[in-house]
Amino acid sequence: MRVPAPDPREVRDASLDELSRLGLPLPPEQFPLVWEPGDEIELRPTVEIEARIAVLHVILARCFGMPAQAAMSWLLNSHLVDMVTPPEWQFVMGGRGDHRSFVLHHDALFSLAWVLGLTKQLDPTLPVDERLVERLPHIAGGETFAHWRSRILAAPQHPADVAALLDLHYCLDWAYLELERDGRSRPGLVDANAIGQRRWALEWAVVLRGPYHDEPPGWEEVDLST
Repeated sequence: MRVPAPDPREVRDASLDELSRLGLPLPPEQFPLVWEPGDEIELRPTVEIEARIAVLHVILARCFGMPAQAAMSWLLNSHLVDMVTPPEWQFVMGGRGDHRSFVLHHDALFSLAWVLGLTKQLDPTLPVDERLVERLPHIAGGETFAHWRSRILAAPQHPADVAALLDLHYCLDWAYLELERDGRSRPGLVDANAIGQRRWALEWAVVLRGPYHDEPPGWEEVDLST
């Protein structure tokens, strides 16, 4: 569902209000907006977001001891091999890559779960809700991707709500990095890495349409440099 994007300035003001409430530093006045007036927004197709959640779930299972053969078999049986990126495939098959960076995807998965309505909140001061695991594929029990989709009955958030949370995490990402540079304490239990992962997922899930936006990036192509 493609809808008109909300007023970017109003959304940004709300994001800055939240940073102030949390006692976080505010980005400079020239900090760019995520979208422009007149743009449109939509979410990626639900099945695509579900597939990304499932792939990340398998990768996390590999991080915590799932055998490579079992992971590969589940992906093959669920017809998800094409959704695995080359770096992810190298890790799933041979354990190659930065193990720590793959563990951090726990927060990206949490963010995507919120987009699909599988968890009720995405609070920047709170860690991943451990109850979420029950809403994820039961890989060890042999649950297929198709069965999982029918079990969870995803109810995606409205695109404007996801875009607003993207703007907030865009600002939070900057603020948390500032905190770390200054050696200041953060307002909750979530660190800059977790905020960055949540932003990564939201940047990927929200599709922005307008004269200044390119085609939606692949998972590994999401730009978090600004």
